[in-house]
Amino acid sequence: MAAYKFPRLSKTPKVGKKQVLMVASGDLRLSANQVCWPAQHEMEQALSRAVADSGYQLVRAHPYKRNEKHGFIASQVEGMKVFAGMDPKAPLIVAEAVWQYSHHVLAGLLSHQGPILTCANWSGQWPGLVGMLNLNGSLTKAGKKYSTLWSEDFSSKEFRASLQRWLKTGTVTHPMKHVTPLSKVRVPGRERALGEDLAEQLRREKAIMGVFDEGCMGMYNAIIPDEMLNPTGVYKERLSQSALYYETTQVSDREAREVRKWYARKGMTFVTGPDEKKHLTEKQILTQCKMYIAAMRIADDFGCHTIGIQYQQGLKDLLPASDLVEGTLNNVDRPPVYSRDGKRLLYPGEALPHFNEVDECCGLDCLMTYRIHRAMGQPPENTLHDVRWGDWDRSGTVDDYVWVFLISGSVPPAHLIGGWKGASSERQPSMFFRLGGGTIKGVSKPGEIVWSRVFIEDGKLKIDIGRGGVVRLPKKETERRWEATCSQWPIMHGVTYGVSRDEFMAKHKANHIQVVYARDAKSADNAVLVKAAMAAALGMEVNLCGTRKDGKKW
Repeated sequence: MAAYKFPRLSKTPKVGKKQVLMVASGDLRLSANQVCWPAQHEMEQALSRAVADSGYQLVRAHPYKRNEKHGFIASQVEGMKVFAGMDPKAPLIVAEAVWQYSHHVLAGLLSHQGPILTCANWSGQWPGLVGMLNLNGSLTKAGKKYSTLWSEDFSSKEFRASLQRWLKTGTVTHPMKHVTPLSKVRVPGRERALGEDLAEQLRREKAIMGVFDEGCMGMYNAIIPDEMLNPTGVYKERLSQSALYYETTQVSDREAREVRKWYARKGMTFVTGPDEKKHLTEKQILTQCKMYIAAMRIADDFGCHTIGIQYQQGLKDLLPASDLVEGTLNNVDRPPVYSRDGKRLLYPGEALPHFNEVDECCGLDCLMTYRIHRAMGQPPENTLHDVRWGDWDRSGTVDDYVWVFLISGSVPPAHLIGGWKGASSERQPSMFFRLGGGTIKGVSKPGEIVWSRVFIEDGKLKIDIGRGGVVRLPKKETERRWEATCSQWPIMHGVTYGVSRDEFMAKHKANHIQVVYARDAKSADNAVLVKAAMAAALGMEVNLCGTRKDGKKW
């Protein structure tokens, strides 16, 4: 009889009673991890002091890699190896000062038995806030218990008290008095009827969500399983980025130049230079124009009602970034695109709603929002933003806490001061995009907005909806906020009505927030109620967050 060869299972070292393990999830791109490491190291030092002052020791569960010049977990397989050698019952902090790929650590976190704390620095630089919110959304979707904290310097009494509570009990919670379940809200008959009719139309006629490869940057929270999505009437058309690349190569130079001329006639500014490695060039712009045409044609081929381009890893070594493409697609006023034979205008008089980074939660939201605002006679252009950072207005212009909502792709010029004339295009940073490509940069116009987020929790689709405003800040204050984040990207100075900074962070289950303008406060209030009714009719659990502009609850 042959002998069985049993695997050798090494014993994991046990941590001390007053020791806490720490991991740091990073980017997949070496250049990003190297550039961002100093900020992460600074954050870890501050967090270590806070833990030590509470009578505990913070122990890094994986080493600094001298050859690679950073200390991040930089892949899923590396994360699995790190967690395999850890005490599975130890208290664990995931410390984030950078954008991170959640799947690098998700496998380990889901099997970890000890208490988990996600923790980020309050900075817009790389940013840890966005990374932590994505990880929080992913853990929420997976049904994994965790606590979360954030801090500007890890020295405040509030942070120290919360940290101490987690160290002693393994859990920390935050008040959420700003949240009102839809069941406690009276939705007027007119708004309820419109929302329910739009839901019935979507379920009966159905819609196609074109997905150019799922799972951008490890964003597990951004994938809606088909069995959850399909009951809403939306079905995925799984498309390939390789097809988008090929179709881009088939678009003629003449067609690309026509799109380029359209931008020029609209008054958009392109900040160009001679060096492909450092500057935005005409070659990059024309390739982006071809990608725009290609995306429209593929969407038409499959009858898509909304599309999402993965944007980062899939195309970064083949094409310039898709930012210019995405924002253009999301604008009703955009360059005309014809079928390959030139006989048919595609999507005439309409935007083609696009969801950045194939965040399917945003895809479902943007489709609903587009249809709601079309039906209400309101501006239909909508986009997602990163919840990048926030700060009090240092210019003294407004008394509100002002968020920096910032994303490089999908922002339509209709949202910007001056529209196309107020839009400029700058090269994406080379550490993210070797082949460059221009953004659509600008400052979002002041006005009334509806914000929302579709997410997955307890095995079902949910949505948070709220009201807010966009404020106009002086140029100097805007520049300060751009320099603290990413100056090549479009910026929105957002205020969330009746929702404080910490309330928002405690409740929001994603790195992204969906925003759309309304013509006035009353229209925006009505749009919230229509969206709530539509979402509920589609089977989602709905919460209204915060208040109306006048401070009244829903």
